[in-house]
Amino acid sequence: MAQPHNRTCAVIGGGPAGLMAAEILANANLAVTVYDRMPSVARRLLMAGRGGLNLTHSESLPQFLSRYGAADPRLIGAVKAFPPDRLRAWAAELGQPTYVGTSGRVFPQAMKASPLLRAWLRRLELAGVTFALRHRWIGWREDGALEFVTPDGISSVTVDATVLALGGASWPRLGADGGWTRILSPERIPVVPLRPSNCGVRTEWSDRFRERFEGRPLKTIALLFGGQRVRGEAVITRDGLEGGAVYALSAALRAGIERDGFVAISVDLLPNLKAEDVLRRLNTPRGKQSLSNMLRKTLALPPVSIALAQEAAKGQLGSLEPVALAGFLKAVPVMLTGIAPIDRAISSAGGLAFEAIDDAFMLKAKPGVFAAGEMLDWEAPTGGYLLQACFATGAAAGQGVARYLASTKTAETA
Repeated sequence: MAQPHNRTCAVIGGGPAGLMAAEILANANLAVTVYDRMPSVARRLLMAGRGGLNLTHSESLPQFLSRYGAADPRLIGAVKAFPPDRLRAWAAELGQPTYVGTSGRVFPQAMKASPLLRAWLRRLELAGVTFALRHRWIGWREDGALEFVTPDGISSVTVDATVLALGGASWPRLGADGGWTRILSPERIPVVPLRPSNCGVRTEWSDRFRERFEGRPLKTIALLFGGQRVRGEAVITRDGLEGGAVYALSAALRAGIERDGFVAISVDLLPNLKAEDVLRRLNTPRGKQSLSNMLRKTLALPPVSIALAQEAAKGQLGSLEPVALAGFLKAVPVMLTGIAPIDRAISSAGGLAFEAIDDAFMLKAKPGVFAAGEMLDWEAPTGGYLLQACFATGAAAGQGVARYLASTKTAETA
């Protein structure tokens, strides 16, 4: 049973970062209320669970940390303090043991989010955490009280400390719409513009290609851009490409498109074959069969891959000599002209600048207000890195609040 407490905390945002902060605060014997504008919490977590809920990754910690690129040291420090092994142990404590998939990604054995979330919410409620749903935060009153729009009108609450865990701006129908940026910016709190991350890219397909192949997967390919080579899959969309291989390059592709207005990527349709092996097979006599049939039989290329090569060659694929054709199939050029909008992205880049917070994740301009999760300015690929950092920064912010309130209480009684 939760023990009596006299210090109050508000956690605004009921995703993984906010709920983890709430757990840390409740365990520190603080009165915690989680506010969320939706009718239920952790909707994006449940959505992620439809794909198995990739919680984290099993690779070595140094390699894991490298996935965050040039992230602020405070983000790296938070993940080091709450690393993948700790997250897996936490899930097991909730009765949801995890396993490592063939890709190294870590999933709950249940392969969905709902059992973990139910167990977590039960534990939070037993610890005394309360929930105020359908409460949309709209900022602070002049006296510092938090203001919310609720089904019953405007309400306000005064607390000793606040954790903001409001997410980015991807998948806004699930709760995070980036509206908090309009609250913080007038407070002169630096915010980096939110941009799509782990997102699709746009190109201009011909009508014929689009109509025939929209929705078709490009399996077992490799994408090459800016010295990076990523193996995986992609999907033809109405106006471009989506899928894991694309998402892995999205940060670099976005930067290039923002800088130049376009970028060119190369698609290796045969990543398991060397160019000389492709050439050897292409030198097999074709006889009377069409080029498409020959490519399908000798190289096991599916129709969508052949069509992509034809699209890039503008219908002139058959005019290429074997050496040029082999090289073309190993590096099909695709010109990209844009990034999919943020509301279709898996995650977002940008957010609350790290220069705005101290080492305890407290806003320098707002003593007693802390921040965590995807609303901070960091970016990571899919593969468990996104959720891991949300959990870790939630824990860091919760610990920062606990230390802050302990220090202020000591000062008051001194």
